[in-house]
Amino acid sequence: MTPELHEKLTQWRRHLHAHPELGLHEKATAAFVQDRLTELGIPFEADIGGHGVVATLTRGSAQGRVGLRADMDALPITEDTGLDYASKNPGVMHACGHDGHTASLLGAAALLVADTSWSGTVDFIFQPAEEGLGGARAMVGAGLFERFPMTRVFGFHNWPGLPAGTIAVHDGVVMASGGRVSIAIEGHAGHAGMPHLTRDPVMAAGHLIVALQSIVARGVDPLDTAVLSLCTLEGGKARNQIAGRVEIGGTLRYHRDAVKDIMVARIEQICAGIATSFDVKVTPEIVMGVGVVVNTPDEAGLARLAAEKVQAEVRRDLAPSMAGEDFAFYLQKRPGAFVWIGNGELRDGAELHGPRYDFNDAILPVASGWMAEVARTALASN
Repeated sequence: MTPELHEKLTQWRRHLHAHPELGLHEKATAAFVQDRLTELGIPFEADIGGHGVVATLTRGSAQGRVGLRADMDALPITEDTGLDYASKNPGVMHACGHDGHTASLLGAAALLVADTSWSGTVDFIFQPAEEGLGGARAMVGAGLFERFPMTRVFGFHNWPGLPAGTIAVHDGVVMASGGRVSIAIEGHAGHAGMPHLTRDPVMAAGHLIVALQSIVARGVDPLDTAVLSLCTLEGGKARNQIAGRVEIGGTLRYHRDAVKDIMVARIEQICAGIATSFDVKVTPEIVMGVGVVVNTPDEAGLARLAAEKVQAEVRRDLAPSMAGEDFAFYLQKRPGAFVWIGNGELRDGAELHGPRYDFNDAILPVASGWMAEVARTALASN
């Protein structure tokens, strides 16, 4: 990558960082992407599965077709970086690097436009609403693979704590599947000084939270991987009133569907037991989200080969993450691979979803270069 293109991508990335948009609201971000694609002379289709954009570039006469994906949405987090390009939208922040992913895919498009040595078709997928809002599912549902019949798909996520520019390629599972857990506890409100006249959902909630932690500790094989995190607790308005209702919210994560089945069954059983013990109504709701991200063998090999071609350090020894990624929906339809590209040193508060996180612009050449190279490598393998 030339220094001039690196500087341009840095400017684009920082513009996106300063103007983040939440999932399902990426209108300006999608317009920015479309303007850059127009500058590059690459045709595109917009408004796919929401604000999704797919650009298509064809060279030569080869019939192979490969997809490259980046996500565009930000998070409802207040930025605390002090950067001169910090978010201008209060309470909204690119705290997961989607600004860098988008800029990197635009960079890959620029590299492939300038290179006439390859043959085939590349589809550049700019996806909305990755952060738990179903963007990949929506694009697939809008006919992504029928309208753009790619046979393989590749993507990446920046990874704080992994040395900058290092590319980690997993054999098999990369990231977890998960679901949202919501539990409503309904009792009988009353005076805090006369608790015997109430049915206390707050006390029930305390016992429920502790009991649910037994699921992973005692219900799941220690050689399996599972997480149940209860992250929100809402209930009560007055300190001298026992509330009538409490709501608990959280997430469950796993790498195998059999583990999910165990966890869901135990959540329901424990909720029923707490309801009986405290004479309250306990209603669990579990909504499954993204699937497990699993690299297919041939495509993981292509991802490694492409990393070697761009002279990146390659790691194959990293354990899968319990974070989720809706790239899983693409991998349920097409073979492919999802890699991590090191963002550099992990600093306190600057981890993914942290208020002091920032995408490392120094890795743009590696990220764009790898995406362009994995497309060329995959097309050549056909």
